[in-house]
Order: sequence, then structure tokens, then C-alpha cells
Amino acid sequence: MLANVSVLKRALKERAAELGLHLVGIASAEPCEGAQARTLAWLERGYQAEMGWMNEQRARLACQPEQLLPGARSVISVGVSYLAEAPEPEAGVLVGRVARYAWGDDYHEVLRERLGRLVDFLEQRLGARPRARVFVDSSPFPEREAAVRAGLGFYGKNTNLLTGLLGSFLFLGAILTDAELEPDQPPARDCGQCRLCLDACPTGALVAPYQLDARRCIAYLTIELRGSISWELRPVLGDHVFGCDICQEVCPWNRRVRPLAWPEFQPRPGAGARPELIPLLALDAAGFRARFRRSPMRRARRAGLLRNVAVALGNSGDRRAVPPLIGALQDPDALVREHAAWALERLRGVQI
Repeated sequence: MLANVSVLKRALKERAAELGLHLVGIASAEPCEGAQARTLAWLERGYQAEMGWMNEQRARLACQPEQLLPGARSVISVGVSYLAEAPEPEAGVLVGRVARYAWGDDYHEVLRERLGRLVDFLEQRLGARPRARVFVDSSPFPEREAAVRAGLGFYGKNTNLLTGLLGSFLFLGAILTDAELEPDQPPARDCGQCRLCLDACPTGALVAPYQLDARRCIAYLTIELRGSISWELRPVLGDHVFGCDICQEVCPWNRRVRPLAWPEFQPRPGAGARPELIPLLALDAAGFRARFRRSPMRRARRAGLLRNVAVALGNSGDRRAVPPLIGALQDPDALVREHAAWALERLRGVQI
């Protein structure tokens, strides 16, 4: 592994661009002390809600690259835009709202495959396969911290990575490797006095700049939460059935970003951006698996998604939702039945 580190970095970035990776940067594999301190403080406040897998042990492990890959010297950080366009829903149809990242196929495997090809490229250039470990939001590694250190962007007050070229609608991935690569420099940017994201959050989940309380976050409530959504927050969810983009939609860094999403991340039929709600409420277990195969929306599971659909129908103010909600009172899952009953009560005073 005697290749000049600057030449190798330039060649690596060229190959990353050929693979369709929109952003790529290099950071050293030093411990992520800042990320560790922030995560431990976040956990101490209980902001992780019921996500038990986000714990102190995992946080400490994630921020010590040497423990994740002995001999690690570099981190290759990548960003891929998932910003896509979607057709307007048909007039008069009751539809829900899905976060943009879940419009297409599950990004974990799609991005992991491209990163594997980048490791193959390193092997070709170095004449021997470097030790490497790939991370795409599924193992203990702080991808956002790595992206900041690699110069891809900076932390926004909404806790997302903000970039100058592509805004914040990005999938992040990282390769931890023992190959020596010349590091890039972090950008000297921040959000300044802007607080649009904090003011726009309908549930108050952004309790302060850079601090997200998952217990009140629509994304957590509609995806990670396995039980009942609190009565206080159900009306505020509006038509959100999977995730939320509000804090990104209002961000000035996203105003002039053009859609660059790969074909795999374009809106899927039957899921996509604004799925029709009443058919979703009728899905059985087999129908759920078939419709959301290879979709991020599988993560909510059938009961969680139908719970969210019931809440969205209750918030719709549309009496056409009453018959399907009455049918949902016979659903085999108690979670769905509970939220269907709430939705019917919410619609009780609505005039036809």
C-alpha cells in the first residue's frame, strides 16, 4: 500500500462519481469524542424514547473506530441525494404523507452495494485488498460525524447534515479502512441565526438547536414506536403515516436543490409519496409484505403502519373514512383497533 495518498484520494473520488455517489470525502479514523459526548448527553435526557438499541455501550463503541476495525486509518464518507419529484395525488382521494427517504427502495442494500464496489476499486489500485468495513445506518458508527469531519457538510439545528450543494435530503454511508488516504477539511459553516426548523416542528420535538427529543418526533412516532401514540400528539400528526420532512422542507439550504435521486429511490407504485389511505387500512399481513417488499416502510410493521393510517383518517375530517374505520375495529391487532376507535370518535361530529 505504497500509493501516494493524494493521488489515491483523487482517483477514489473519480471512481465514486462514476458510481453515482454525489458526495465523497475523507476523514482520519481518530476517535469521535465530540459525537460520543453529544450522544451520551442525549441518552441521559431520555431523548432516545423506547429505542433501547441506542444505549451507552453502543454509543461508546460507535465512536471508537479502532474497536470497530483494528488498524483503521481512514474513513471514506459518502452522501447520495434521495431528492425526487412525485406527481400530485388524484383530487378527492384520501391520501397520507410519507417521508421522502422512503418513497423508493430500501437504501441500506442499494448504497451498501455501491460502497462495496468502491472497496473493490481500492483493491485494484493498491494491489491488495485493504481491510474495510462498510456502514449504512445499520451498525454502530456515527455517519453524520464522519461526514462533517470529511468535509461533506455541517450539523444543522434540525440535527441533519446540511451541505452546500445538495441540501440535506441525503443518504449517508461510510467505509472504515486501514488504507491511508489524505483527509479533507471540515467546512466552516453553521445555521447562523436561522431557526425555521425549530419553529416549524408541529410537535416541539426540536427542543433546542441541535437537540431532538424522539418522544415527540413524528418520524419516531410513525416508524420506531411500537405501542400507542399519545392522545396529545395524535391530532398533530396530520396526514403523516411514515416519517416526516417538515424540518427539512423549511430549511433554506434545500430551497434550490435539484432532484438527483437514483432510479431505485424514485416513488414506488402503491407506496411512494402520497399513498391512498383506505386501501392501506385493509391490508392483511400478506398484503403488507407484498406491497412493501424492499421498501423502508416495512420498518413500521403492519400494525404500526395501520395505526398511523387510522390516525391520518381521523385527522382527515372526511366522513368517507367512517366505514373502513368501522371495519378496522375488527382488526386482529389491538393497536389498530384502538387507533381506529379514536379516529371514529374524532370524526363523530363531522358533517357529511
